[in-house]
Amino acid sequence: MKAVQYDTYGDSDVLKIVQIDAPHAGPGQIRIVVHAAGVNPLDWKLRAGKMRDFFPVDFPSGVGAEAAGIVDEVGDGVSGTAVGDAVFGLAVRRTAMAEKAVLTSWTHKPDGMPFEVAGALSIVAESATRILDLIAIKAGETLVVAGAAGGVGSAVVQLARHRGVTVIGTASEAKHEYLRKLGAIPTTYEPGLPARVREIAPQGVDAALDLAGAGVIPDLIEIVRDPARVLSIADITAPKHGARVTTSQSERPEVALSDVARLYTEGAFDLHIERVFPIEQIAQAQEISATGRVAGKLVVRVA
Repeated sequence: MKAVQYDTYGDSDVLKIVQIDAPHAGPGQIRIVVHAAGVNPLDWKLRAGKMRDFFPVDFPSGVGAEAAGIVDEVGDGVSGTAVGDAVFGLAVRRTAMAEKAVLTSWTHKPDGMPFEVAGALSIVAESATRILDLIAIKAGETLVVAGAAGGVGSAVVQLARHRGVTVIGTASEAKHEYLRKLGAIPTTYEPGLPARVREIAPQGVDAALDLAGAGVIPDLIEIVRDPARVLSIADITAPKHGARVTTSQSERPEVALSDVARLYTEGAFDLHIERVFPIEQIAQAQEISATGRVAGKLVVRVA
């Protein structure tokens, strides 16, 4: 089958489309014919070697952690899913950008959901659900989200609003209308964030999330006044300031995937897809992802 791989750290030109043997579903797994796969910041950070001290890559490495497609093989012990089902989920480590992929966690794709949305949904659904649970945000509280317009941010805003939370999100001014449509109160991320947030929420802020890793942890702690309710998914130095960092998936990510699929069906959740690329343009997709200017998600169409 055709797959994207790279065998050394480097710029996007190290990405190659190669022919490899198709994988097979092991116990508790399924295999899909991939229709679409999401592009995530971690993909290019791993490829560039920026995470090598924490997440070293075994070469040759595949690319991508999430995909959507049609089941064509079911492993032992799997129930409730059959060959021919349309699903989306999390792939075996960095193997989603391929004609076939093995999923370890998944849920059924709603009939009205495009494969391009489904292919980009798993990481943001799991991440957003996990971090909102970790900071124990609840109805009536106010949340600041630094980097609110990206994929995870877009999911966080919608899921927090669904929980009855007031959300203040940082983004460039060009994305403020996008955040308003999601239900967030936008502000910029330039210096002076605590003062701007105080003007927006004079009653105070209960929790904060850092999704971009842009060095805002001290500002977020000043805003919240409780480091235990400041959490980052992008800044591993957060604990040095008393805040928390999370990089591991939940034990049962399929629960979050199913919940978000249900909300999508109910019209309470959507994911903006900024651009769809053919698999041959994976390098360009990663380059655009690396600019940090994407609203929602980028997607690679495989089948």
